[in-house]
Amino acid sequence: MPEPEPATEAAPASPRSRRELFTAFTWLALQGFGGVLAVVQRELVEKRQWLTREQFVEDWAVAQIMPGPNVVNLAMMIGGRHFGLSGALVAVAGMLLAPLALLLVMAVLYTQLAHAPAVQGALRGMGAVAAGMIAATGIKLVAALRNNAMGMGACLAFAAASFAGVGLLRWPLAWVLLALGPLACGWAWRRLAARSTA
Repeated sequence: MPEPEPATEAAPASPRSRRELFTAFTWLALQGFGGVLAVVQRELVEKRQWLTREQFVEDWAVAQIMPGPNVVNLAMMIGGRHFGLSGALVAVAGMLLAPLALLLVMAVLYTQLAHAPAVQGALRGMGAVAAGMIAATGIKLVAALRNNAMGMGACLAFAAASFAGVGLLRWPLAWVLLALGPLACGWAWRRLAARSTA
């Protein structure tokens, strides 16, 4: 009986030290205004190559269903994978310390300038930019679904159903996850079982 092939291949690189992990996630967090998905994918997959596209898609999916902010969950997973508990704590500290200090300064400034039309216009513009970056990253990551156990067609069908539920029908995300999550897990389990017996 042939050995099953690994679902994803190993990433080309990994963090060399906890200091590198801390500085990488601090830099990543400082770039992530209005949504970090595009920045995280570019930094961890394309620049640092700590994850392949397939690993990123899988890890991001797990990070989304865990409680708490997605990117903090992802940082904890990567730090823990390379350096254990101390790595997870260092990665989370990198994600939170500098942005927290910056956020406190910005909150004080915002209370002084919130009613200025220029500030309100800038915030609206940043929302559009963030939405565009997230959409572009999603399109870029579609190719990683070719190697997904569910198959490209099923992945696109679940994505379309999720978009219809949340974006068009305005259902709460939790209900969409509870409805589609078990179906997707069941379909993936069935496909993996069929692959292992083949």
